[in-house]
Amino acid sequence: MKKLFINLRYFLAPLLILSALFGVLAGGPWVWTGIALMGIGILVDTTTPQRTMGAGFDEEGDTYGIPALQNGVMYSMLGVFVLLQLAICWRIYQYVNGVPMGTGTFLGLSYQEGITGMQLVGAVVSTGIFAGIGIIYGHELAHTKGFSFVIARWMMGLSGSSHFCYAHVYNHHLELGCEDDPATSPRGRSLYAHFPKSYFGQSKFLYSMEKHRLERLGVPFLSWQNRWIRGYAMSLPTLFLFWMAGGWLGICAMLLIWMISNFELEALNYLEHYGLIREKGQPIDYRHSWDNSTAFTSWFFIEIGRQADHHDRGETHFWELDEVGAPNTGMGYFTLFALALVPPAFHALMEQELKKWDDNEASEGELEVSRAINKVAGYAYEV
Repeated sequence: MKKLFINLRYFLAPLLILSALFGVLAGGPWVWTGIALMGIGILVDTTTPQRTMGAGFDEEGDTYGIPALQNGVMYSMLGVFVLLQLAICWRIYQYVNGVPMGTGTFLGLSYQEGITGMQLVGAVVSTGIFAGIGIIYGHELAHTKGFSFVIARWMMGLSGSSHFCYAHVYNHHLELGCEDDPATSPRGRSLYAHFPKSYFGQSKFLYSMEKHRLERLGVPFLSWQNRWIRGYAMSLPTLFLFWMAGGWLGICAMLLIWMISNFELEALNYLEHYGLIREKGQPIDYRHSWDNSTAFTSWFFIEIGRQADHHDRGETHFWELDEVGAPNTGMGYFTLFALALVPPAFHALMEQELKKWDDNEASEGELEVSRAINKVAGYAYEV
């Protein structure tokens, strides 16, 4: 029973994603469900800062995680992504074609026929928020091989960020904390500035990687063997679906959903490594990641906050990650995300945290970099 309960806590995100999906399907005021759940998540995360351990291991050294169950949930999220897109496209179609307002029933459940302009905005934003939350499963599966990696690519492709799977594994996990890693935000940069720099920087990495790889193979860049091109081709079904649902309005809705979901993805990158420094060529250590182990964040984000152990053991399943004593602000991701939306508040907090890091964690070489970059960032403390 204990093992089952430990695994059920990781169902928090899937259940809320499905709640947002049903909100879009139900229509009316329910279309705002995703936005409301985000606000509730911030409130719960902020008021419950208690830390928790990972799934852990029993007396015989076996994980409490149930791999078949957790993998099944992660694979199923691809189907949920498709359902989210079909649901919002149905609503877009209704709006564009002026379907009259009314009440319908399906399997004994009532839903609102038709949709107003404001309700469509709520439905699109809710979809974007929880499509972005679902990307955490694409991240987890990107660290595996074979079938799981293909599922990850499709999940990211449907979100317009198919480059992520390769860039994350072959760039971020090797160049963490260095200027060569677009996913690591330097001190002083806002989340709003980091979003496009990280997104397009990772795409550029895969573009360059494929250019050099294909040159070595003697294959033209414009080839189906090009994983950069092939990845973006995975976005074409979504593009076609939204176009058929609502023409240019459908495309605008799709772009807004992609922007919101990728903004959340890059927000995670931002919060996981903001301001931390690593000398080029030096090994990645626990101190180069901000760990995040509050209960709500750990369960909702399937332990993605155990970044230090994750970067040490990249292919380790989330339910096996441990507490390793890495730097930790003591705040969950929802709370930090809300702060990051107000850059002065976020930088005021992180200036204090980075001073602790400089004083207690940084190497001599990292301190030299810190002295220079603190001036650029406007941090007042001396190293």
